[in-house]
Amino acid sequence: MNPSQDERVSRRIQVLSHHINSGVKSSHELLSAEACAAKMHYDLPLSKRNIPKLNSVCDNDSADIGINAMREKERLLKWNGWGYKDTEFLMHDGGDVYVKGGRYPVLSGKILPHFRDYIERVLGCNSEAQSPPQTLAQMKSKIHKANLNEAFVKELQEAKSYKFFTTDDEARLLHSHGHCLQEIYQLRWGHFKRLVDAVVYPGCHEDVEKIIALCVKHNVGVIPFGGGSTVSQALMCPENEERMILSLDTQEMNKIRWIDRENNTALIEAGAVGIDIHEELAKEGLTLGHEPDSFEISTMGGWVATRASGMKKNSYGNIEDFVVKIKMVTCMGTIDTIGQGHQRKSHGIDLHQIMLGSEGTMGVITEVIVRVSKLPAVQRHGSVAFKDYATGVAALREITSRKFQPSAIRLLDNTQFKMGAALKVKSESIMAPFEEWLKHAYLTKLKGFDMDKIAACTILFEGHSAGEVSAQEKRVYDICKKHGGIVAGEEGGRQGFQLTHVIAYLRDIMMAYHYVAESFEAFVPWNKIVSCTDKVYERIRNSCKERGVEIPPWICARVSQVYDNGACVYFYFGFVYKGLKDPVKTFSEVEAEARNEILAQGGSLSHHHGVGKLRKEWMESVVSPVGLDILRKIKNQVDPQNIFCNGNMGLTPSVITFPQ
Repeated sequence: MNPSQDERVSRRIQVLSHHINSGVKSSHELLSAEACAAKMHYDLPLSKRNIPKLNSVCDNDSADIGINAMREKERLLKWNGWGYKDTEFLMHDGGDVYVKGGRYPVLSGKILPHFRDYIERVLGCNSEAQSPPQTLAQMKSKIHKANLNEAFVKELQEAKSYKFFTTDDEARLLHSHGHCLQEIYQLRWGHFKRLVDAVVYPGCHEDVEKIIALCVKHNVGVIPFGGGSTVSQALMCPENEERMILSLDTQEMNKIRWIDRENNTALIEAGAVGIDIHEELAKEGLTLGHEPDSFEISTMGGWVATRASGMKKNSYGNIEDFVVKIKMVTCMGTIDTIGQGHQRKSHGIDLHQIMLGSEGTMGVITEVIVRVSKLPAVQRHGSVAFKDYATGVAALREITSRKFQPSAIRLLDNTQFKMGAALKVKSESIMAPFEEWLKHAYLTKLKGFDMDKIAACTILFEGHSAGEVSAQEKRVYDICKKHGGIVAGEEGGRQGFQLTHVIAYLRDIMMAYHYVAESFEAFVPWNKIVSCTDKVYERIRNSCKERGVEIPPWICARVSQVYDNGACVYFYFGFVYKGLKDPVKTFSEVEAEARNEILAQGGSLSHHHGVGKLRKEWMESVVSPVGLDILRKIKNQVDPQNIFCNGNMGLTPSVITFPQ
């Protein structure tokens, strides 16, 4: 077929699709009146628009960036955005969005022909008006001089109880923040009033004991650091802290020390990164099964410190389910319970419950004994389309109540479903438009689904035989069909889970166009999930309007983990901040309003992100005044000098601000 024939076939398919779908409401019609003028502009042919190329956030930095980094991984990560330098959503001259690099086969190196249109028409961004970030040199000019306790530094260096020690400004900056919106905004356009003053990298548990003893002796503050993926402001330094602050980076303590196959346990050091744990155990035919969205960056110690959860918790449990022993260095000494750990014990008050979720306020986690499992022999993905979010929630509730839940099951609401569609890669096949039209026509014309209400479920089945997995599939799909769901195939499910790690990079391209966005999560009872989602949406919209946000916010949700009595609901929201006097303040207020609504609807303060300093103001209301007083007294007893000085959970006073 020659090019002219290709063009004729493509035009015929487009015309046919237009006629069939002429009665179907377009998602673009969901735009508000405020965006009408922008929509008219976006309807112009690309040749009549001036869409500039979007460069990497690192392009303006000097070639020697990271040259003083102590660890190779630090050189690979962006200093002012999420993840690895080799991966970014960028835009060619003329408007094509593409994903740089080759790290993630599902999207890397591919063009996304629909995504620019999506961020313009749905998010309200203007791809002709960029908001370039500051350079690292500009940020470094704002970094305060290190406040060193010279006697401590001298004795630490004499003791040599570490692998690396540095006061380099880049290292100090890297170790003084996480990845919530407020922090990334400061990296791109602002600065931090308080950074750690030095960074130490111990190599073993004994190193940590010596370091903490010296900190107690010299009254030096410590903030433990794992992978830095936190989204709770847990790593930010309190501005009211006048002592030297030392960041204790655990990532040189990164080994699997031993594996006990007979008892299905392994001893893993706290600084081991999730993906490395996964790959090392897989070589032995084993798995931990803990795969949070951040597992390329987050660490074992960080998981324990925040009470983490992973997408496959149905099969392998949350952190509290597979941890059998924790070793933690405190100012009083080391907590190390008897033996090689016990899955179940009755030893009175469980010290693990103090260490789990302690968020670096009580000590440094150094080693963890965990339960490991045989690596499943069979893994299959699946996907299901439901007519709407409420129907999907009902199906997931029944699957869970009958104990049929697979390793992982997620439900995307309509907005997130459409965003996934906008991330489809460019196809070389001239039949691709026709295939998409057939799918659309099947759902809307034959099955009666409304494309502005449809919800999608992605599923991961695992087992030790094909028969076991097939039985799981039948049970789950039978319930989905009972609720009117349409089984949509394995490919959709596979791509949905593969996209998990890439989607974290999306915020960076949005921020390049005057956009702020964040995710937050909560456990919500089954009977409140739909109403809570609706109320949170309403609260965010109203809150944005009251604060002068001109273009209505983008909001979506997904159910990510399921339990007998409820589920974890992930919310995402963002808005164009151009024209606002203080975008960070506005965003923080809207986010707080959303959190208040979740709590009013019976949801939790957090499901697995933790409290940090971002959510500390709610601690008294969720654990009670008496409960918070008990936690503060435990903290004071274990750490009377407040050596572990991050101020998380409001256990000690902490002040942080976001200067414009």
